[in-house]
Amino acid sequence: MADSISLRDLADKLAESLDVSKAKAYDALGDVFETIGKTALSGGKVSVFGFGTFSCKERKARTGRNPQTGAAIKIAASKSVGFKAGAAMKKSAKKK
Repeated sequence: MADSISLRDLADKLAESLDVSKAKAYDALGDVFETIGKTALSGGKVSVFGFGTFSCKERKARTGRNPQTGAAIKIAASKSVGFKAGAAMKKSAKKK
């Protein structure tokens, strides 16, 4: 398997295994990832048994430095979707 895989590649594999059109598989995957993102960013968790859990990670506002000038800058608070691998995923990763 490749070192990285795109959404299009995932959709192609899904379409092949389910015997559906590539367009339908692409749209379905898009909907899945959109739902995961919206749910996690609204404060919920999305758990996929045997894979892991997606949740919202919040970063507090902080002071940083401009690497070119060294001047102090304010970095705003932000949210992002985080992923924590499940036990089965961690176990399979150790085997490799």
